[in-house]
Amino acid sequence: MPFNRPALLDIVNRTRDDVLSRLPITDQLRRSDAEVYARALAGAAHALYGYLDWLSMQLIYDTADSDLLERWAGIWGVPRKASSFAGGTVTFSGSNGATLLGGSQWVAYDGQLYTTAADALIVGGSATATVTAVAAGIAGNRLAGQTFTLAQPVAGISASAVAGAMTGGAEIEDYDSLRSRLLARIKQPPQGGDKTDYVAWALAVPGVTRAWCYPLELGAGTVVLRFMMDGTYADGIPLSGDVAAVAAYVDPLRPVTANVTVVAPIAIPQNFTITGLTPTSSRSVVTQSLADLIARKATPGGTILWSDQNEAIKTAAGVVDFTLTSPSANIVSASGHIATMGAVTWL
Repeated sequence: MPFNRPALLDIVNRTRDDVLSRLPITDQLRRSDAEVYARALAGAAHALYGYLDWLSMQLIYDTADSDLLERWAGIWGVPRKASSFAGGTVTFSGSNGATLLGGSQWVAYDGQLYTTAADALIVGGSATATVTAVAAGIAGNRLAGQTFTLAQPVAGISASAVAGAMTGGAEIEDYDSLRSRLLARIKQPPQGGDKTDYVAWALAVPGVTRAWCYPLELGAGTVVLRFMMDGTYADGIPLSGDVAAVAAYVDPLRPVTANVTVVAPIAIPQNFTITGLTPTSSRSVVTQSLADLIARKATPGGTILWSDQNEAIKTAAGVVDFTLTSPSANIVSASGHIATMGAVTWL
């Protein structure tokens, strides 16, 4: 039988009736002492009922508040993923023999700071140094080829450098993701290296949002693990540094006989053509609805039904009428490929 918290007015009436039943008074005034007692006691009881109601929510993992959710997850061995720092390399030029000291900082075009990990000696006119973002989070990630500038000039060293890809930066895990991983851990306990174990291992790496395991894809004894980093990159496709990080995390956990290959899915941007959308002011919400559909339904080698595409448009807020011109059938991805959100053309 479910717990039903009584309303404050019901508690007031119950308490007043109980108090009056114990007093030898037949005619009570509205502002009598009994009425005051009843309301004061009812208020206290109502607060206690509220606390019991809250406690009942904390006993179950799928309704627990954030702080207790973290405790439950920790007990089950599913700690909340912390934020992480992006890192990579920078290549700079200068006079042979000049040294860039560890701790020197580089500045990206948007003001993000990166710290040199160790001393770097220029030989043959250039040197490459490992750097790490000063601030944790996805803002430190960036594609290769950007220009970094020394925060403080150094004699014999060029003030600018060419950065490689900066990867590994992730925000602290949100509670929806933590709850989802905890429930998956409870429903699918570790099996010594089955498909769900590989998915759970990949999802434990900061920034990873989706993962899939493909046993025997490359032959007997092989396991292929693919994953996505939605929110970290525009299309969610991880970079080589992210692939290396997941591989390094999974390697000591895998069964010793398993030949594991960690690889990023190949993105196939999916473009849409929509005719006669009414009203036209709904274009932005339709675009977001289609992006959400792809994020929920797209899998490597998977299919997104044409009916689901139409449903995503039809249920977008404010949409009255439309015709989905392209695609005109299911979106089918080849093995190892995954649909990502492309452009929407309006006719």
